[in-house]
Amino acid sequence: MDVIISLESHDEELAVLGSRDQHLRQVRDAFGVKILARHGDLKVSGDQDSVNRALKVFEGLRSTYRRQLPISAGLVAELIDHASPSPLDCLTPSPTSLGFDPLDSRTVDATVVRPQSDSPALQPRVPELRIGSKLIQARSAGQSRYLRELIEKDLVFCVGPAGSGKTYLAVAVAVAMLKAGKIKKLVLVRPAVEAGEHLGFLPGALEDKIHPYLRPLLDALHDLMDFGQIRRYMANDLIEIAPLAYMRGRTLNDAVIILDEGQNTTIPQMKMFLTRMGMNARIVVTGDPTQVDLPPTVASGLADAVRRLADVPRIGVVTLEKSDIVRHPLVQAIVHAYDPDQPQPLDTQSPSATDLLSSLPLPPRNATELDRARSAPPPLESP
Repeated sequence: MDVIISLESHDEELAVLGSRDQHLRQVRDAFGVKILARHGDLKVSGDQDSVNRALKVFEGLRSTYRRQLPISAGLVAELIDHASPSPLDCLTPSPTSLGFDPLDSRTVDATVVRPQSDSPALQPRVPELRIGSKLIQARSAGQSRYLRELIEKDLVFCVGPAGSGKTYLAVAVAVAMLKAGKIKKLVLVRPAVEAGEHLGFLPGALEDKIHPYLRPLLDALHDLMDFGQIRRYMANDLIEIAPLAYMRGRTLNDAVIILDEGQNTTIPQMKMFLTRMGMNARIVVTGDPTQVDLPPTVASGLADAVRRLADVPRIGVVTLEKSDIVRHPLVQAIVHAYDPDQPQPLDTQSPSATDLLSSLPLPPRNATELDRARSAPPPLESP
């Protein structure tokens, strides 16, 4: 959808667009639309809902200019806030065969409604989240519950297997709230637990060192926002990535904080992280209990936190199952095969790894022994 707004004068154009197009960029980033300003005309392009909301903001700015009132970045943010849907409004029902949603707006769980005996059963409601022109839809009953908890609860724990959407849905809701002006910052956190290479030996500055650990979170961001938007948001400190160790002593207000791979936190680390929550802040903790990289003697902070906090009001705990996996169809079979509850068949035909290793010759323990063996004189023959 393309709409053109004609501004009446050069002064109005300067007031509406702001210094160096600051106001234009605010509206563009908030609604994910494309805005082209040329010769006193604004061309707004995007999906219909986003374009209509952007038009409301520009109309408010033009009305403010006509009343000879000052226009500031704060006013633009307020107009964006009024024009934006709340995150709850983003959870819209899918169209049904009868053209309307028969379920109450507060209902998320999949149910089937039969209005009349001669009418076909209506399809269950599927929550949807719209970010600009991108539509994110829950693909299972578990994801539907998770999406609702993310919207309604201040603290959410999500436990589930790989590929079940734990991280992606959390980042999607956080980005929607950030673009709608409901929060001022998105903080992505992950424990730097590695399987071999220590963090300090990685080259580069802090951002370079933690980049491999935060790659899954960044992948979700890149799927929801374009590269330029992400760079602008990070440059303006609207999106922050940080290792868990750097969270100590901080209080985060008006923010969504996402802790990924929570199963690799210790109990003291989890307590430290959860107590960073400030006013108007939300925390999401995701993890997979089957992928713990902590030493065997160290208890997982995620399992401990779920046990302690499951019954606390305004805290949600969601457990996703193998049926919620939405990656390649083989992933579900792989997770099932590696389930510790599944008996593993014994292959009596193939040699074991121990047998193979024991058949190999042992090398010298170090280079010194090898050199000494090569330089040693041959043994003397006995007479």
